Amino acid sequence: MSTILLPRAMRIGGGALNETAEALAQLGLGAPLIVTDGWMATSGVLGRLIDGLTQAGMAPRAFTEVTPDPTVAGVMAAVAFAAQAHHDCVIGLGGGSPIDTAKAVAVLAARDVSLRALKAPHQENAPGLPIIAIPTTAGTGSEATRFTIITDEANDEKMLCAGLAYLPTLAIVDYELTLTKPLRLTADTGIDALTHAIEAYVSVRANSFSDGMALAAMRAIWGNLRTVCDDPGNRAAREAMMTGSLQAGIAFSNASVALVHGMSRPIGAHFHVPHGLSNAMLLPVVTAWSAPGALGRYADCARAMDLARGDEGDQASVARLIEALRAVNRDLGVPSPRGFGIDAARWTALIPVMAQQALDSGSPANNPRVPDAATIAGLYHEAWD
Repeated sequence: MSTILLPRAMRIGGGALNETAEALAQLGLGAPLIVTDGWMATSGVLGRLIDGLTQAGMAPRAFTEVTPDPTVAGVMAAVAFAAQAHHDCVIGLGGGSPIDTAKAVAVLAARDVSLRALKAPHQENAPGLPIIAIPTTAGTGSEATRFTIITDEANDEKMLCAGLAYLPTLAIVDYELTLTKPLRLTADTGIDALTHAIEAYVSVRANSFSDGMALAAMRAIWGNLRTVCDDPGNRAAREAMMTGSLQAGIAFSNASVALVHGMSRPIGAHFHVPHGLSNAMLLPVVTAWSAPGALGRYADCARAMDLARGDEGDQASVARLIEALRAVNRDLGVPSPRGFGIDAARWTALIPVMAQQALDSGSPANNPRVPDAATIAGLYHEAWD
């Protein structure tokens, strides 16, 4: 038996942002705190959102100081801002960082608890303030997940927090918000979404519902990833990527992520590599190591991505998948950790710490082939170059 968890409502399609006030009114909400970053504040999108809410008679306020890889201190600053007025919901507007911050604020604004106390394996299921997620990138899928990730700056650890409290009540999924995103962000978030779909499908916690979402996501993302990078104004491709990202988020929220994510988070925490990019750095290496643990499942991924014929054997299909993942990294300019400019000595010195943090996150235990710390360390060494 599987328990499937989804947002209460989702508005999907071009122009959906303009329906935010109507969607909030349906839920009986009218005093939102908007959590976003400085770029969104100057891009015109935040202004559009505030104008629409205000014209509907609502009373929004905006916290605009979210930073990439949100920290405990940043979350607490937003919580303090929220306490200055009455709010009945929290809107996360932006990429993964604003939405993750909004999720944490929605919980902490409702009760006196530390973020470290909420770290997985703890499950926070009692609801906080309702969460409304408005993604502006096709990548994180956070608009449909019951997770948030916040960095504890005291020890450079990305803490995974999980539970129903973080599942958005409402998702506004408007692909038009991605049309102006630059190449690097488009590529990295696209591979991030692909990673979500693949890991959800091969996870030991996969189920028939998550499988359907994951396979649909792979088809949509792989078929359009290069197109949105080469032709960023292609509306059909942008829409497919946004839909695929949402499906991938639903898939891993109802299954899990696995070893790629477990290894990716420490890279982001220690070296400030964007999350989608660190996933992309690791995906080919980890897939090659993990594939013997679920050869048929990885072969299904290759077939869903139209990399292998339906009658082609599993071994050959997986070989095509691994080579395709390497090729897309080359084509889209994904650097290795070395190519990103990380100091070699610091990378090597931190590998034991990162390997243990990856294990402690719990995600590697969901992998079809479960590594120990020494194996993870070896994979970090392999990914370096």
